Amino acid sequence: MFDSLDELSQKLGATGYFVDSVMIQVVYLAARLKKPLLLEGPAGSGKTQLAISVAEAAATHVERLQCYRGVSEDKAIGRFDEGLQRLYMEFSKGQHENWHTLQASLKGRDFFRPGPLMRALECERPCVLLIDEIDKVDEGFEAMLLEILSAWQLSIPEFGTVNAKSIPFVVLTSNEERRLGDPIRRRSLYVRVEHPTPQREADIIASRTPDADVDFHREMAGIALSFRNYSLEKPPSVSEMIDFANALQLLGTNHVTEEHRDVLLPFLAKTEKDRRHLLLREGFKSLLDDGARFAAKMEMSGGHER
Repeated sequence: MFDSLDELSQKLGATGYFVDSVMIQVVYLAARLKKPLLLEGPAGSGKTQLAISVAEAAATHVERLQCYRGVSEDKAIGRFDEGLQRLYMEFSKGQHENWHTLQASLKGRDFFRPGPLMRALECERPCVLLIDEIDKVDEGFEAMLLEILSAWQLSIPEFGTVNAKSIPFVVLTSNEERRLGDPIRRRSLYVRVEHPTPQREADIIASRTPDADVDFHREMAGIALSFRNYSLEKPPSVSEMIDFANALQLLGTNHVTEEHRDVLLPFLAKTEKDRRHLLLREGFKSLLDDGARFAAKMEMSGGHER
């Protein structure tokens, strides 16, 4: 997908996704060695966005398997289209010698509707296969993924083995709701992903709000850190802080005050418990004060990371 480390660095940077040099090297090695990348860390720390940004940098697309409790193999791999099969049987009456030839026709690829795993293997050129929030599936479903992650193929009953036309760049994400099994870990390059440092978050927000000044970007990053240190049920993600910054721009202000609290709560308080905490008399103000102190430290430390 990338011919050199410099090419990846330049193209990934052009997407507006900021990572350190070590992470860029790990992504490059995963792509060249055709190894899945397992990203584990808190929700909202940018794991999913990395997969999307790599796809953008490689000028390809994302095949996304969104995991959830009870997700089926049919959802992941695909299934036969029974409606299309019935339609074919109706229009092909008398055209087959016997039931066996008809049955063989019905089990052909034309009647199979692929899921994201199969679509990723059938791509003529490599795509990005994102297996998002894998920690939400059970051990049996996790074991099913091992075939594609090691042999780059899928065995489908009554259909046969589907071998990869191209090997996708695989990103698995986990929010640590449960511990993933060792087989998945052995096959992957493991990266711990935390929320960005305040300096890097200021850079990220700056890339999305280029018309604002550096003090505004530092203020947003400082508020993000203060909210995440506040033991909220649902701390704000990087993308939510970008929404927050854009909302302030739309309101025509470059500074957050207590008067903005009620209209900005929907951007930062995503549970009723968090909302009650922030509605306390000193709750929102104290977070703004902490954020201002963090922003001042950033200014004293010499600005942004690149």
